[in-house]
Amino acid sequence: MAELPRIMTARLLLRPFSLADAAEVQRLAGDRDIASTTASIPLPYEDGVAEQWIATHQRRFEQGTGLDLAITHDAEGALVGALGLRFEPEHDRAELGYWIGKPYWGRGYATEAARALVHYGFATLGLHRIYARHFTRNPASGRVLYKIGMQHEGHRRQHEKKWGVYEGEELYGMLKDDPRP
Repeated sequence: MAELPRIMTARLLLRPFSLADAAEVQRLAGDRDIASTTASIPLPYEDGVAEQWIATHQRRFEQGTGLDLAITHDAEGALVGALGLRFEPEHDRAELGYWIGKPYWGRGYATEAARALVHYGFATLGLHRIYARHFTRNPASGRVLYKIGMQHEGHRRQHEKKWGVYEGEELYGMLKDDPRP
């Protein structure tokens, strides 16, 4: 049974979620401003949803379909957010996704965590390509992707439907051999 990784950065520990994190996941991810910028976070964030989501992590990692990690502040141990990779093994690629709790916005945590996970994906998992996307109305996410070395690869008009509204989305990607900042 493969263990989910623990990845240290200068300020953060990226670690497996535990069921003890569920209440804080519900509180942070259940904020309207967080849920509105992601394709898959529901609102309201009902009781039990975080526990169900956390319970899938080990199995998905073992099956080679995904990796989800908690972003925690190393010194305080506080849950800051989440990030993960959705694997497409037949193409040696994965999609990067993340969210940061609103109290932690603007501190560089998303950039630091994403940079570390991208490095892990290329160096340890042997991925060839990692890509990401974000709603056009969320340019802060695009700045994170640019800072970690991803290139803007395109725009899809009204591609996702979130809460009854069609959202444009920006596409980013990088290859294993691309230079990194």
